[in-house]
Amino acid sequence: MSEAPEKFDTAMTTWQEWQDAPWGRLRYSIAEANLLGHLGGPGGDPLRILDLAGGDGGDAIRLAARGHHVTIVDYAPAMLAAARERAEAGGVTELIDCVEADATDLPRDLADGEFDVVLCHNLLQYVDDVPGTLAAALAPLKPGGLISVMAINRHSAPLNITVREGDPAAALAALETDQARTRMFDSALTLHTAEEIIPSLRKLGCRDIAHYGIRSFCDYITDDARKYEPDFYADLERLELATTARPPYMHTARLFQLTAWKQSD
Repeated sequence: MSEAPEKFDTAMTTWQEWQDAPWGRLRYSIAEANLLGHLGGPGGDPLRILDLAGGDGGDAIRLAARGHHVTIVDYAPAMLAAARERAEAGGVTELIDCVEADATDLPRDLADGEFDVVLCHNLLQYVDDVPGTLAAALAPLKPGGLISVMAINRHSAPLNITVREGDPAAALAALETDQARTRMFDSALTLHTAEEIIPSLRKLGCRDIAHYGIRSFCDYITDDARKYEPDFYADLERLELATTARPPYMHTARLFQLTAWKQSD
């Protein structure tokens, strides 16, 4: 990854506030629901999960709370320290391992780890070699295992700019570029679409690829204050869950999530 880890460390407070906001909560709850649809219900065997660029454990802590063992890989020390604190607060310390490493250059013991599930969430927008990153993410996954890939959806950018900023000229420009910038981490981003990533997964031997949208409506509601109202948020979450895999909504959602099974030997 080209960005320095210090950028992610210094934005910790802003990042944690974002996670606690309605849009952050939806990002995690919808992703978890989509994953659980493939992992089976309560009472199943605990799984070994690898969370690449897992940050402070937003996905990992939820899965550990369900009894799964999760290894978080991230190269920002403050993020991993926060993940350990969250694991302790959630009573899942024994189910969380934190490894400081580049998610695209894993230590050998992880690269050969035979994990049941690999999460590659919000990593692709920071890397130059998407096929290589996906291949590296699949390497630790055992045959027949599940990968989950999430990234900012390029289709959402012009719509988001128009609705949120009221700037159709900027939205028109956004139609012609895959480049963007995150204010939170002050980092350059390359935006992708699910339609671009699915063929890469197929070439790498993945099967039964499922396409989901995360925050199909939330980001286009300009009254952010209402999203903090419990009843409104509950209705919004139900709507998001109902449309996460329903065309055409996942095509313009703020994030896309793809799940796929690694080809068995």
